[in-house]
Amino acid sequence: MKADIHPAYHPVVFQDAASDFAFLTRSTMSSDETIKWEDGNEYPVIKVDISSASHPFYTGKQKVMDAGGRIDKFKRRYAAGKK
Repeated sequence: MKADIHPAYHPVVFQDAASDFAFLTRSTMSSDETIKWEDGNEYPVIKVDISSASHPFYTGKQKVMDAGGRIDKFKRRYAAGKK
């Protein structure tokens, strides 16, 4: 590999702005803000709008669309044209 062409890869904390959820991982992203993590070290923190802790699909709060009413309406509309 060529030297000095790859970005720095270091530990970073991603923090969900909608909940208290945060996780430590490695990334090439950086930030001026830091946070003290559970191990006592300080890491750069990247704030994200949504994560698995606040996403409706993963939390089970996703709304299911009522497809039955739309299908019945479609059948009624086009059944009248066949008669």
